[in-house]
Amino acid sequence: MLYPQIVSQIEDLEVDSISSERKTILQPLIDFIQLKTEVKAIINLNFICTHNSRRSHLSQVWAQTIANYFNIKNVFCYSGGTEATALFPVAAKTLEDTGFKIEKLSTETNPVYTIKYNDNEHPIIGFSKTFDAEFNPTSEFAAILTCSSADKDCPFIAGAEKRIPITFEDPKAFDNTPQQLEKYNERSLQIATELKYVFSKINNS
Repeated sequence: MLYPQIVSQIEDLEVDSISSERKTILQPLIDFIQLKTEVKAIINLNFICTHNSRRSHLSQVWAQTIANYFNIKNVFCYSGGTEATALFPVAAKTLEDTGFKIEKLSTETNPVYTIKYNDNEHPIIGFSKTFDAEFNPTSEFAAILTCSSADKDCPFIAGAEKRIPITFEDPKAFDNTPQQLEKYNERSLQIATELKYVFSKINNS
C-alpha cells in the first residue's frame, strides 16, 4: 500500500492541466509502456539527465511510484547521467516532504539513498551514476531524456530500444534563492502530473 500522503498527492494532480503539446511529447512513452504491457514484457525505463542529480531522479521515483499506484506490472525505473555527480539534497528533501521515506546510507560525496513509497516494496536506490553504469539495464529499455543538454549530447544511446525526449526546466536555476524549495516542489509535481497522465492511459486489463 502506498503511503497515504503520496496517494493524496497523486490524487490531487490535475492531468487536465497538461497542454496538448506536452501530451504529444508524452505519447511515445505511453506507446512504449502499452506495447510492453500487452505482451507482458518487462518495462525498463531509464531517465537520463546531464548530471543525474535532480530531474532524472524525480522522474525515476515518480514513475516507479505511479506505476504502482495504477497497478502496472513489471515496471523497473532507473536514472543516469552523461556524467555522475550526486543526488542533490534538495531534490531528496522535496520527495521526503511529499511523503516518501528516505534514508541516507552513506556519507561520501555521492551518497546512496533508499527511497520508499510503500512499506512492502523494494526501496528505490538513489545515487548519481552514468546512464550506462552497470547498475542500469544494458538493453531493452526506453531512454527518456529529461534535459535538453542530455538530449543534444546523446543522439545515440547504446542498448536503448526507444529514445524519448521529455525535457523539463532545471530547478537548479533557483539554488540558493528564497524560491528554491518552492521551485523544486513545482518541478517535482509537474513531473508527477505528466507521469500520472502517462500511466493513466495504459490499459493493463
